[in-house]
Amino acid sequence: MSVKVAVIYYSATGNVHALARAVAEGAEKAGAEVRLHRVPELAPDDAIDANPAWRTHVEASKQMDVATLEDLKWADAYALGSPTRYGNVAAQLKQFIDTTGGLWQQGVMADKPATAFTSAHNMHGGNESTLLALYNSFHHWGSVIVSPGYTDTAVYAAGGNPYGAAHAGVNGSPEEHTLAAARYQGERLATIARHLKAFRTS
Repeated sequence: MSVKVAVIYYSATGNVHALARAVAEGAEKAGAEVRLHRVPELAPDDAIDANPAWRTHVEASKQMDVATLEDLKWADAYALGSPTRYGNVAAQLKQFIDTTGGLWQQGVMADKPATAFTSAHNMHGGNESTLLALYNSFHHWGSVIVSPGYTDTAVYAAGGNPYGAAHAGVNGSPEEHTLAAARYQGERLATIARHLKAFRTS
């Protein structure tokens, strides 16, 4: 049974984008149809221009499809990604989440598996609290949270974060062991989504 996975993310300098691509690859490996969509940039140009890496990624990602609420209706499972902002979700992704009230009332996201991934500048810069903040939204949606836990060696190799794939930007772009953990997380999400969908239709 095939499933559809929406990977929806915000990335400023490209680190979360790299994780999102890896999550999507993992879901595709498990046989899922995937939509990899970014949310719109909300920051003013003067803020973006103050960080050359930010401006570079904004220009490079202009051709990426932008997430809409239709993606949430379409998908059987969700993977949301955000950089850490003071230990919380970036405003760009939060703004998208805040538009889902109508779908929430209709129960669109209920009973669908969901997971999250993130990146902070420092190793202890709020990665876990950002993931937990995203999971708070999933609780309200009535989604089934699918964290990686300690269910694969890829999680240990990437630093052992059971809440979700996370990257410390101080180390540069995500390294292969971090991307491998993200791929595993996407594969696990798609696999559990397939099991749940089969159960609901049996």
